[in-house]
Amino acid sequence: MTTKPEAERRSLTLPVERRAAADGGKVTVGGYAAVFGEAADIGGYFREIISRGAFSASLKGGDVRAYFEHDRGRVLGRSSAKTLRVDEDSKGLAVEIDLPDTTDGRDARELIERGDISGMSIGMIVRKQEWDETTDPPTRTITDAELIEVSIVSEPAYEGTTIAMRSLEAARKERRQQNFNAAARRVGMKVSIDLRSRAMSKA
Repeated sequence: MTTKPEAERRSLTLPVERRAAADGGKVTVGGYAAVFGEAADIGGYFREIISRGAFSASLKGGDVRAYFEHDRGRVLGRSSAKTLRVDEDSKGLAVEIDLPDTTDGRDARELIERGDISGMSIGMIVRKQEWDETTDPPTRTITDAELIEVSIVSEPAYEGTTIAMRSLEAARKERRQQNFNAAARRVGMKVSIDLRSRAMSKA
């Protein structure tokens, strides 16, 4: 039975900005939900880097939603409805949300204008990653991830550390198995050479 990968959340403290407004019209806010190539400390357990292009495959056909504080009941936008636009540029994952004329939309607008909103966050499922344990703490590089959601958040936080630590342990287990297999092959080769040497000496 295949276990479905679990989602992880990562937040960024770059400011969320009001991009456009018209009297009684659309209000757009935007910012970055992830920055490529920069190492982030994840609870002191490991550093994490998101590679440029990590979300490119996901963005081609995915239907991403924008939430307020990661609450699925507080929808602010959706990519399939074109009220949410998410794109990768040279810096990172750029987000624009056309805020709805709802309680949450008006609250988000007011909090952003007041400066109370301090960042954006993403929910993602990591599909491909690399671990480097020659650094202290270890460094995780995410090369492919499925973007599930983006959120406007008042208090950015890193969630999913436990999931990532399980991923690190799985990588360590795989590496130990590879080292064991390599050692077994070396022993097998040595035994084979010794047997051939003995056979030749008896001939």
